Amino acid sequence: MRTREISLNLATTRQVWGFKEAVDGCLRAGITAISPWRDQIEAIGLDEAARIVRDNKLTVSGVCRGGMFPAESAAGRQAQIDDNLRAIDQAAALNADCLVLVVGGLPGSSKDLPGARQMVTDGIAAMLPHANASGVKIAIEPLHPMYAADRACVNTVDQALDICEQLGETVGVAIDVYHVWWDPKLAQAIARAGKMNRIFAHHICDWLVPTKDMLLDRGMMGDGVIDLPGIRQMIENAGFFGPQEVEIFSQDNWWKRDGDEVLAVIKQRVATVC
Repeated sequence: MRTREISLNLATTRQVWGFKEAVDGCLRAGITAISPWRDQIEAIGLDEAARIVRDNKLTVSGVCRGGMFPAESAAGRQAQIDDNLRAIDQAAALNADCLVLVVGGLPGSSKDLPGARQMVTDGIAAMLPHANASGVKIAIEPLHPMYAADRACVNTVDQALDICEQLGETVGVAIDVYHVWWDPKLAQAIARAGKMNRIFAHHICDWLVPTKDMLLDRGMMGDGVIDLPGIRQMIENAGFFGPQEVEIFSQDNWWKRDGDEVLAVIKQRVATVC
């Protein structure tokens, strides 16, 4: 496999670095692609974030995140759409490869998963004209089924692609190994995504055994059980050679370490186990 660029999802160092500090750390490490979160962009200001990206000739592999469409009321759903329109503007200002969506779970006390997924489809459809006019691609990120109720009612690559097929070629998928590694139909789904030209992002980390916290105890690549080279090969066979975006939520380990140390380990692991 050929060498692929590393992108740092800025969640990986969020407890020690803000936007500018993370960019400076990446540049020291020779990493020239990033994926910031919206709160990090807002903390420094969109104009300043865009200037930093532009002046340092950075690739922005994605902006995290839009989504969270389902709501109990029409007014609530419209408020979420309005927030996604602002997210599109942020992604456009940074010339991001895509806006990543965590789509949202069941609204209120609902038990209607198909209904929630329809709200997701309708929400993306409502934001799509602005996204297309702004040149921003939309990447649906399927999340592990443990999040189906509260964070993401789209849980497999195939479910995400079913929505993509309804909405057009500028809606694709962000494949995060943490969320999809378990899927027995993953190879077929990634091949399907490749045929549709809908892979817009590839996120990596590892699944620890045991995992102490489902959200905040992701592992560094090589420390868990995910077949990272196998999934990478699937994605490359499907025609995607964009950056491998490292996204690690780790409140008790990597978030407590020096940022330069974290980046050094990331580079070593990408070179040896990914």
